[in-house]
Amino acid sequence: MPLPPVIEIVPLTSPVRAEITVPGSKSITNRALILAALSDGRTTLRGALWSEDTQVMTDCLRALGFTVDVQPDPAEPCNRTITVCGLGGRLPRAGTAERPLELFVGNAGTAARFLAAMVCLGDGVYRLHGVSRMHERPQAALFAALRELGYRVDSPNDKLPAVIFGSSRRKEAPSEMRNAECGVRNESQSLLTSAATPKRCSVSVAESSQFASALLLAGGVGGWQVEITGANEDELPYVDMTRELVKVFPAKGGEFQIEPDASSGSYFWAARWLSFTGLAGESNSIRVKNWPTTNWQIDAKFTASQELAIKISRKTDLGDSIMTAIVIAPLGFAPIHFTDLGRLRVQECERVVALRTELTKCGAKVIEEGDTLTVFPSALHGAEIETYDDHRMAMCFAVLGLKVPGIKIKNPACVKKTFPNFFQKLATPPPHGLGAEIRDAATGRPLAVEELFAD
Repeated sequence: MPLPPVIEIVPLTSPVRAEITVPGSKSITNRALILAALSDGRTTLRGALWSEDTQVMTDCLRALGFTVDVQPDPAEPCNRTITVCGLGGRLPRAGTAERPLELFVGNAGTAARFLAAMVCLGDGVYRLHGVSRMHERPQAALFAALRELGYRVDSPNDKLPAVIFGSSRRKEAPSEMRNAECGVRNESQSLLTSAATPKRCSVSVAESSQFASALLLAGGVGGWQVEITGANEDELPYVDMTRELVKVFPAKGGEFQIEPDASSGSYFWAARWLSFTGLAGESNSIRVKNWPTTNWQIDAKFTASQELAIKISRKTDLGDSIMTAIVIAPLGFAPIHFTDLGRLRVQECERVVALRTELTKCGAKVIEEGDTLTVFPSALHGAEIETYDDHRMAMCFAVLGLKVPGIKIKNPACVKKTFPNFFQKLATPPPHGLGAEIRDAATGRPLAVEELFAD
């Protein structure tokens, strides 16, 4: 049964003691899927996120001819154990100029950017396309870098849809044993090898650091040297994540553990913060199980940010979880300046405007100046929240509803992009959930936990 078009979050009325399991990191899962496909052997990814964005990536790898096996994860319903048979950099399947191989990326920025670079290693023609919002999101800097490397990218506006022409040097076919083991026929394309002379390119990350990550993920096979411009080194946490993954990933196959998603975990740390001063005179005890310790995810800092400093930067302090901090900020004790928000404007929706609009609707005082939002302490009230088909808008404001009566979330099913069982985590009784009541806003009927999965 699908989620209702609008749901209402009922505030918590008693203290909660819970340890929440959140699904695997989307950022790490989609990077690991690319690296597994380019590896030289069978790689098993454990704790991998299974959501719309990672399913899109998996579907595209299968379309490219890779063998991908997906099995349930008993520890977390929205994780999977995914096994990918890599072919040493070879892409088994391709299209032609007359009939390119179609790759549908949905609204997954990671899939759109990472696959655009990856298919350049192929020996054919590929057409990348997605939903209408993905066709509005930037790709120009990545396409420019790929052209600088010598690849042909056809797009009338340097966005998706785009047709990409791969090219590769050939070598005698590798061992047939590995192909047979992974269930892939040795067709027209032989093993990719990097050029004798490394190819060089420069890429600007002013609009998205995913452009650089895409080139770094495929660059080992392609023999690419990548110069990054448009940001200082300390402003590129997601590029740092990519570099670390490339270093530690089992290039010859093996096993790799995906850590929990810190951005998803931020909602539960925020729930703790919202009522930390106590419900019925007691404090909540809400924790996220297996919180990441690698420092690969900038949003793992969110627990340390709970005192909400007077200035928080999207470049250096928090990643996507800055949206969580913005939404709970009106319940703080002083104005907070959220800076460097420019990239939020070109993601799933125009997030800066969306945050300002919906918080204002709830009674908050929010001032937008350039790429900064200043949020003032405010007396909030309920409102019907437009989510703009943006999973993070839905989840941020749902958490606010745990404190503020009357918060209603439109199109709650959009959370399927990264966290399909998010509302189930809110409603499941402690200690595995928060025990919140969630209602069908149209009828007022309380929804059972099994009715709250987004699919």
